[in-house]
Formats: sequence, C-alpha cells, structure tokens
Amino acid sequence: MLILISPAKTMTGTSKLKAPAETLPRFSKEANEIALNMTQFSKDELARILKLSPKLATENYLRFQEFHSEDNKPLQAILAYTGVVFKNINPKDFSKEDFLFAQEHMRFASFCYGLLRPLDLIKPYRMEFDVKLPELGYGNMYNYWRPRQTQLLIDDIKKAGNTLIYLASMDIQPSFDWKKVEQSVRVITPEFRVWKNGKANTIVIYAKMARGQMSRFIIKNRISDPEELKSFSWEGFCYDEKMSEGDKWVFLQS
Repeated sequence: MLILISPAKTMTGTSKLKAPAETLPRFSKEANEIALNMTQFSKDELARILKLSPKLATENYLRFQEFHSEDNKPLQAILAYTGVVFKNINPKDFSKEDFLFAQEHMRFASFCYGLLRPLDLIKPYRMEFDVKLPELGYGNMYNYWRPRQTQLLIDDIKKAGNTLIYLASMDIQPSFDWKKVEQSVRVITPEFRVWKNGKANTIVIYAKMARGQMSRFIIKNRISDPEELKSFSWEGFCYDEKMSEGDKWVFLQS
C-alpha cells in the first residue's frame, strides 16, 4: 500500500529529531525554478497571491529570497512539515525501520516540490494550487504538475502493492490525472465522520488528526493488506460497514 497525504502549510527548517537517511527530491530542479520565480514578488504581492496576512507574507518573502542560499539547509519532509496531520503521524518515536518503511509507503503532494518521499530534503516555502507563473508556461500549479507527476505516482503505487490509501484533501487530486490513477490502481479513500444531531458529518480538524493517526498506524504496524485497515480505531473512530460503499471507507465516531 501507498499512503498519499497533503503537505502542511506550517513548516520548520530545523528539528531536534534525526532521520536515518536523506534523499534528493525527484523534482528538485523544478522546485528550485518555482522558488526562483517566486522571488520576483514583493511582500504585498505574495500576500495577495498566497492569501496571507502581512506577517506571513513577510515570512514567506524571506523564505523565497533565501531559498537558494547555501546557508539555508534543507530538512527531511516528514520533519519539515508541522501541521495537524504531521503532529499526529508523530515521528518522535520512529525507529530507523519506521522511517525507512515510511519512505517506501508514503508520499506528500507538494505544489512546490511535486511528489515527495518522507526523507526527501526540502526547504520551507508556501505555495497554492492557483498560483500562476507565466515564465513556466503552464498556467496554474495544477497544470504544471499534472503531466509531470501522474505516472510517477502510479509507478510508486504499483511498486508498493498496487493500492493507494488516499488520506489527502480533495484539492490535491487535480494535480494528477486522477482518472488515469483510478484506472491504473486501486484507490481506497477513508472518510472520518462524527455523528452529531442525527447526521454523520466531516469535521476538518478531526479528519486531519485521524489521517495522521491512520498513517502512523500503517507505518508502525507495517500494514500491507488493506483489509487490516478496518481494524483501525482512534478516539472512537471505527470502521462502519453500513456507511461505507465500495472503496470509500467510513470511520465513524459515535
């Protein structure tokens, strides 16, 4: 199985944690070119383009200006992202074997770096799917990445057992030719819902936490058979066969 998750918007360039290896992103050239093109924008322009507060615009202006500096050292992606999903993956207690299993069975879909492995070295950035960089000639970032990374994702899934566990947000899908992905491999989409006021609803913060916890469950237990995922249980979320349909698996918190 291969896990696909969204990258986080919050990032760090340093970590006390040590991962056992480091790899070069497979689209490092493209990432460097994207970051270089982003240096042309002022703080105010970045605030508008990336929909940022003045404080975050300043932070990310400096990130892009310093992106290519040799003093700006990269960090493995699984340690660099610090959002809710990654806090719940919680690599603090990962063994060497955990990190290496994650490297083979987990991917992050970045709008700056393309399809990332956990041990790929990256630098802090901020990027949105609707950013348009005329110099690259591909419209927005969906158009830029779709022809580059679709087949790579399919190849990675097939290498990991031909099944994708889709734990990313829906806005990631258009950065791939998703019909081609679904035609090529099995895609299982876990959904995490909370029963409230007579309805089963998705609450974003709980969904993010559960995605991280399920990713951790797969890594720590070396899950290779998708059926074993149905035994996942966290904070009251359990597989609900009646609400599930096909490969859309509902985990309901009652």
